[in-house]
Amino acid sequence: MADKRDCYEILGISKSATDDEIKKAFRRLAKQYHPDANPGDKVAEEKFKEINEAYSILSDPDKKANYDRFGYAGVDPSAGGGGFGGGFGGSAFDMGDIFDMFGGIFGGGSSSRRSYANAPTRGEDVGLRITIDFNEAVFGCKKDISFSRIEKCGECGGSGAAKGTSASTCRKCGGSGRINIQKRTPFGMMQSVGQCDECNGKGKIINSPCGECRGNGVVRKKKTLEVNIPAGIDNGQRIALHGQGDCGTNGGPSGDLLIQVAIRSHSLFVREGFNLRYDLPITFADAALGAKITVPTPDGEGELSIPEGTQSGTTFSIKGKGVPKLNGKGRGDLFVTVVVETPKGLSKKQKELLQEFADSMNEKNHAKRKSFFDKFKK
Repeated sequence: MADKRDCYEILGISKSATDDEIKKAFRRLAKQYHPDANPGDKVAEEKFKEINEAYSILSDPDKKANYDRFGYAGVDPSAGGGGFGGGFGGSAFDMGDIFDMFGGIFGGGSSSRRSYANAPTRGEDVGLRITIDFNEAVFGCKKDISFSRIEKCGECGGSGAAKGTSASTCRKCGGSGRINIQKRTPFGMMQSVGQCDECNGKGKIINSPCGECRGNGVVRKKKTLEVNIPAGIDNGQRIALHGQGDCGTNGGPSGDLLIQVAIRSHSLFVREGFNLRYDLPITFADAALGAKITVPTPDGEGELSIPEGTQSGTTFSIKGKGVPKLNGKGRGDLFVTVVVETPKGLSKKQKELLQEFADSMNEKNHAKRKSFFDKFKK
């Protein structure tokens, strides 16, 4: 993932490009590098694949938003940080609602629903919250996490039937899981489609249930995984591990494991996006005379040059000492704001020396003070 080119660079557009500009750039490049126009050219074939992938990301509003914020880590499932979006508990759309609706209006519906009871259904997503340290978020880390999920029963292979036996097709619904229900109304007999009460909508009858899962075909188990936390992840962001949620039914895909990350605060650094900042107390002498001061950075100690005559509240930036960017393009900066500390608890000798120093000052030494009072006089 790290060696992939930027999607905007691939299509030759800026990050502010409109949807129409993205589409035009894609069409132009796709036509240029299409395999039909470049038979046997492997380089053109690879470029065509690269162009298609870039367009598939930037043409999708959700994928584009994730990519703009997290880079390929936001859209690549294999990155461990793919899909920092979505909500907990998402599941596949139930087409049965549509069949029920039409069955209730027009009657019948058993033929259209015959295969529905055994149709593949996606498993539920599993939500999990973990807390990591500030430095782990900045530089990335690996974490062992434990959670519970629904898995296919290993004893019966998910069939729900005891070993050596199998489920039989429900005679009442013919395996559809639905039956026609007739009701007498003031307007005559009305027909609708409802769940089969014989098989509870499953379409099958298990005469000898599995002792492990009690005929459900699934069991809840505890799972432990090692998760890669990408460098630069921020508080509240999520990592999606595709296929690690609850198992699907009837051969349907498993749901996702969605991990929400909370980050402990640091005793010194304050994070602002990919930048860091803190206030640095300095002495009056350092501010007046200038100094080179050893300061903390996320990578260890660094050196900050304080120019002569520095005022309290002045902010200095140390380039590239902030938080790594999730798209792999460099790091933010570290901003250090100096605060001149007024000395306390002076001895008699120190007070005399300070008074002598103050008496030696003139208006040239305090230009801001002079300017203030000149304005006041006017």
